[in-house]
Amino acid sequence: MGDLAKKSNEVFRQCAALPFRSSDSGTEVMLVTSRRTRRWIIPKGSPIAPELPHASAGREAFEEAGLVGTVGRNSIGTYFYQQRLRGGPAVTYEVLVFPLEVVRQENDWLEREERELRWFSPDDAANAVQEPALREIILNIRSLLKASF
Repeated sequence: MGDLAKKSNEVFRQCAALPFRSSDSGTEVMLVTSRRTRRWIIPKGSPIAPELPHASAGREAFEEAGLVGTVGRNSIGTYFYQQRLRGGPAVTYEVLVFPLEVVRQENDWLEREERELRWFSPDDAANAVQEPALREIILNIRSLLKASF
């Protein structure tokens, strides 16, 4: 992020995947732990030009959880969070959330040793995340998916 990260009033954009699958018990959502705080989150990161936002979300899901599937081209919601940079100010991130219908999980991926992964019911996933707007996206996943795919 370089010099841009030093400006505490600037909002940075990230792209996230909301991984989901259908099971006998209904729709399930995968959450991953963050590397530093071990909080439950969804795979996310900064886009790399010229990557499209939904492609960035898919790449993050693969790097953080080994997930492969179909990423919706349209965001199903947005949330904001703040993160304190090491030795610096807190910065604000705007996160665009894209649905990822998981087809499979690879046996090996970049951040395998750094994160914990778990499938949750939407209600349990919503209770596990801290960001209120992300919680709402997860709780409304079924209706949001109908409009997205």
